[in-house]
Amino acid sequence: MEQTRRNFLMSGAAITGSVVMLPYAVNAAGHAANEFKVPGGTMSVHPVAHASVVLKTPKGVIYVDPVGNPVSYAGLDKPDFILITHHHGDHLDAATLFAIAGENTTMMVNPEVMNKLPDELKSKATVLKNGDTGEWNGIGIEAIPAYNISEDRLKFHPKGRDNGYVLNMDGFRVYLSGDTEDIPEMRALKDIDLAFVCMNLPFTMDVEAAASAVAEFKPTYVYPYHYRGRDGGTQDPAEFAKLIGDAVEVKMGDWYA
Repeated sequence: MEQTRRNFLMSGAAITGSVVMLPYAVNAAGHAANEFKVPGGTMSVHPVAHASVVLKTPKGVIYVDPVGNPVSYAGLDKPDFILITHHHGDHLDAATLFAIAGENTTMMVNPEVMNKLPDELKSKATVLKNGDTGEWNGIGIEAIPAYNISEDRLKFHPKGRDNGYVLNMDGFRVYLSGDTEDIPEMRALKDIDLAFVCMNLPFTMDVEAAASAVAEFKPTYVYPYHYRGRDGGTQDPAEFAKLIGDAVEVKMGDWYA
């Protein structure tokens, strides 16, 4: 299985746990993208900022946690599908959603996000809670728990509320952690080809915990993302790569241009 997964692949070319809005106004189209061979073609990964990422796949264009100035998405195709992990302001911004969504855009969200969406956006959304599965345009979607386990962080992301996601594109599996600590459900993941793993304090986990978890579930590729915390404190993605070593290939995104 591991060799089969690796043969599919070809590499190419949290600020806050509260509802504080982000100031990013970068142009995502100018960000370097990596490409990965997937069944049916290639998938390109376009980092936008912090936890926001765009995946251009053979099945359609997927936006994950899009927030901030809509100029950040200039030059990128409109989303066919939007995934939102939870309701904090660095993951959910209704004004951004109104600006970027097309007439036929659909969304999957956790229950708390659905409760906070305006009615016009609720009509586009389907709810997945922890453990649920869904499907969009032939892509299987699993809602993976995302939560804190450290006593002093439980208030940020309580167990049972927020989602991570696994996307299954005909056997190519992508994990998006959302905001979480080093939890058993992440370590138990299997056959992940590409992962996006958060690391920021005090809201999620530090670089050592993130690296330890990734070394256990062993995705083929991993992006460190969501790595700036309170008052500009940063978990160092280069240190993350050093801790991972040769076990997993680390990809870097220009999240904080």
